[in-house]
Amino acid sequence: MQFRYKQFTIQQDYAAMKVGTDADLLGTLSEGGRKILDIGTGTGVLSLMLAQRYPQSEITAIEIDDQAIRDAEVNFRNSPMGQRITLHHQSFQDFYASKKACGELGIFDSVVCNPPYFDKSLECDNLSKTRARHTSSLPFAVLIRGAYELLQDGGVFSVCIPGEVLSDFSAECLLQGFRLQNLYKIKTVPRKEPKRFVLVHKKGWVDNPQEYVYCMRNADGTRSDWYLNLMSDFHDVKG
Repeated sequence: MQFRYKQFTIQQDYAAMKVGTDADLLGTLSEGGRKILDIGTGTGVLSLMLAQRYPQSEITAIEIDDQAIRDAEVNFRNSPMGQRITLHHQSFQDFYASKKACGELGIFDSVVCNPPYFDKSLECDNLSKTRARHTSSLPFAVLIRGAYELLQDGGVFSVCIPGEVLSDFSAECLLQGFRLQNLYKIKTVPRKEPKRFVLVHKKGWVDNPQEYVYCMRNADGTRSDWYLNLMSDFHDVKG
């Protein structure tokens, strides 16, 4: 099974979580830099989108799941941007511990993550899906604290989360020392409340945090101009 972008192709034969809207939104609305860390890369789509957006970047992608890593390896190898991406097969907890032991905290300009967010729901029988979807594999506090310490001063931490965990996630970011820089509230259609939220937090003071509300589709169900423009560099989205 493949998902084609303009400059690369995503194979997703093995990963539990396939390419979806959350990845596209985070890949286009997150902030990058010279050194980027992609936590839980899955198929590698976020790393490849950021590599395309930031041609001078060097990206570190980490993934714990044995199946997802198979897709990511192929996707990076077959991409023209793949030589700038280093893939690590390990948990975020182990990656953080290794960097701390080597005195390599505070080295990244940007950290991106499409984090697991199911907390109170039942875990599924499929281990790969549980790791990808449930906070038991990577609790918010562990993720946010680690991201903060791995970022240099002024670095940014970008995530895409659903509304039901927005309050808890935002509170934990504030507790760890982050300050909200940009908040994107994404609606599916105009009449509904925002369903997805892309948050960009900064390690440092933010004078004037910005909040945006966008809609992916018009009232008649066609793609909005905003969404078409957002995705124009990556794939041909039909109205």
